[in-house]
Amino acid sequence: MSDEKRSAEAPEPVIATRERIARAASRLMQRQGYDGTGIKQVSAEAGATLGSVYHFFPGGKLELALEALDRGNREFVDELRAVFDEEEDPAAAIALLTRRLAEGLRASDWMDGCPITTTALGASGRFPQIQAAAAEAFTRWHAQVFDRLKESGLAEDDARALAHTVISTLEGAELTAQVTRSKEPLEAAGRHLARLIDGVRGVAAGQG
Repeated sequence: MSDEKRSAEAPEPVIATRERIARAASRLMQRQGYDGTGIKQVSAEAGATLGSVYHFFPGGKLELALEALDRGNREFVDELRAVFDEEEDPAAAIALLTRRLAEGLRASDWMDGCPITTTALGASGRFPQIQAAAAEAFTRWHAQVFDRLKESGLAEDDARALAHTVISTLEGAELTAQVTRSKEPLEAAGRHLARLIDGVRGVAAGQG
């Protein structure tokens, strides 16, 4: 239904239109990247007029990309918090996370990879705002993992380095799983990251 018909029949809350546009842009950029997504496509996907898109996002495609990056950032932070709330042991939590990421990818028919990487690749070199937003996302994810590793008893330097390893491994495994259309790269990464976390903690305990 067009925006004009919606207005004629029953005015829709302003926030709903903006949310539809933001979700459509985020989904498309997660699957197609910045360069592969156009404003007209976002408009059609959201069921909104081009005028509505530019009304809510006057910065156009760049502003939509920043919105997509922010949403992807917040969604993954929520996923990290969820597994850390369910599993006190960080090794078990990361293994659980990789299983959930694998299942999410499979459920999307291997389309919905990391929204930060897909959106930012190819565009971050041309748009400093995109590079900064992507870097902020990785920094925030690292901080979530770092905090939990440190809480589990690791020294600060070990927790910081291991958190970098966790995030980098997750990113690579998710991309590999998406390309190969297989859950195994993510599930294997989860198992090995869990062993690595346990091993580092074991060494730290032995030195304590």
